[in-house]
Formats: sequence, structure tokens, C-alpha cells
Amino acid sequence: MFITGGLWVLAARVAAEHAANGFVSSLHLDNYYESLLTAVFLLFLLLVGFAAISWVATRNATVRTVNALPARPTSRREWGLGAMIGWGLVVVAVLPMMLAGDLRPNFWVTPVAFWHLLLEVAVLLMLSLAQETVYRGYLFARLIRTLGPTMATLVMSAIAAAVSAVHPWAGPLSVFVTFLLSILFSMAYLRTRALWLPWGLHFAWSACIGVLFGLPVGGWNSFSSVVDTSTYGSTWITGGFYGPEGALFTVVVAVMGMGVLYSLTRDLAWEYTQPVIVAAGYPMDVAPPAEHTKMEQAAAAKPVLVQILAATPSEASTMPVIEQHLRGESDPE
Repeated sequence: MFITGGLWVLAARVAAEHAANGFVSSLHLDNYYESLLTAVFLLFLLLVGFAAISWVATRNATVRTVNALPARPTSRREWGLGAMIGWGLVVVAVLPMMLAGDLRPNFWVTPVAFWHLLLEVAVLLMLSLAQETVYRGYLFARLIRTLGPTMATLVMSAIAAAVSAVHPWAGPLSVFVTFLLSILFSMAYLRTRALWLPWGLHFAWSACIGVLFGLPVGGWNSFSSVVDTSTYGSTWITGGFYGPEGALFTVVVAVMGMGVLYSLTRDLAWEYTQPVIVAAGYPMDVAPPAEHTKMEQAAAAKPVLVQILAATPSEASTMPVIEQHLRGESDPE
């Protein structure tokens, strides 16, 4: 099932790209819409495809359960908490560049630039969920059942790192940072057993880097419309053309993020990952002794006859008075 799901990911990506390109060409749309349509089509194909694969194997599957998107009261809180952590980690990662004066931002404040900004946010919102569906959704759950959570996390993080190796300007350090970030996102899933928290974390991480600071996201510089930032100085701090995910300091940020995530999700982990407490001890429904059971059965087998004597209402009402008079206990009046 894991291999089948992996093949479906490849097929869904190709189908989404061709479908988006066809829509843009036939409707004569701007190229900005192609990225959004590709992300939407890819997310749809992944969610429905994984549910279909699981249903064929088990005959019991829904889109929400298979893709770890349960409807529960804390879903918005989980997503918001993930977004807060992702935003904070990006600020810490970019802070050394700002203090060293290695950032040169350029601003474009035209109406078209702001419209493109909204499209880029929508693309990152859909694309981050699609990526989490692949790396922390159906496939991750299959590995957990087979290898356990620790080994499954390492395997999926290694796959994510290997995929990032083909990104533009990728290098050994960026691959290692991607490996650590994938572990961070996997921890977010394992702490809640749902994609709400890692989705919010992944989206905020990518959106803050690409949209807020105008830096490359994983080697791609296509998310900078209003803010486009050029970096100078050592690539160990800035990550060069790959972005902050290729900087050495981001290694420290990713490790620090694991501790912050673990600390801020204690209540969620207690609610969604703790095993159900089962009562133990000696059973309290002890059977009665055999002799007692025989006595009850013998008593139940013998019918009890009750004789009710007939009496008129007048007789019933005067009987106590007559008895008192005969005993000399009646009232003088």
C-alpha cells in the first residue's frame, strides 16, 4: 500500500501539472494562475486518491480519516499554534542576516503586486497541505504501522531530503536542513495524530520566508511579489540563492524548534496520544457459593400459598373498637 501510494503521488503530480497547463492555455490566463491551479488539482488528487486506495484495501475509509484531517474542536487551535511556531522560527532564522546587514529588500507596492501576493499565499496554503498529505498523511501512517513512529519519521525525512536535492541551488547543507525540518513537521503530527498542526507550521514557515521576507523558499524565488530581498555575505548565514533553508544557523533553529514544539503541545499530546486507561485489579463480580445458589433455586421451586380472608368494610372498621372494648381499653366518651 505504501508503494501504491507513492506511485499515485507521482501520477497525481503529472496529472495536476498537465490539467493546470490546459486550463491556463484554453482560458488564456496569467501564468500566476497556473501555480494555483496546479496546487489545487494536486491536493484534490492526493486526498481522493489516498482515500480510494485505502477503501480498496479495507472497504472502510473516508477522505478525512485516511488523510489525518479529523473534524475535532481543537483543529483551529492546532493550526494557529503551528502557524505561530513557524512564524517565530523564521524570525529567529532571519535575525542574524538582519543584524549583519546582509539583507537588501526591494518593495513593489502596485495593485498588481498585491494581487499576486494573495495568489502566492493561496498557492502556499494549498501546496503546504499537499506536501503534508504526502509526507505526514497516508504514506506516513502506513510506515508507522510497519516500522514504528521513530523509524517511519527517519525514512520519510530521508525521502523529503532526497527530493529537495534536485531543487535549484541545493547542496549538502540544504539537504540536511530539509531532513531536520521534516523531522520537526513529523513531530508535529505525532504529537496530535493529525495534519492541522504540521500544516499550520509548514505554511507559516514557507509564507514567512517567501512572502513576508521575500527570500527564496527551498531554492524557488517565485513567491516574492511585494517584497523581493537580495542577500549578501556568507552563505553559511544567508543560505545564498537557496534561501534560509540552506544556512547553517537554520540547523540550530530547527533543533530549537523541536524543543519549543514539544513544550507547547503537552496538553494536545495528552489528549490525543495517551493510551486509554483500562481498569485493572481483581474482578468484583464474583459468583456466589454453590450451596447458596442451590438454596435459592430450591426456594424458588416451592410455591408459597397466601390465603386472604374476605371482610366487609363495616366489619373491618369496627373490629379494632370491639377488641379495645373487650380489653377495657376503650375511651370513656
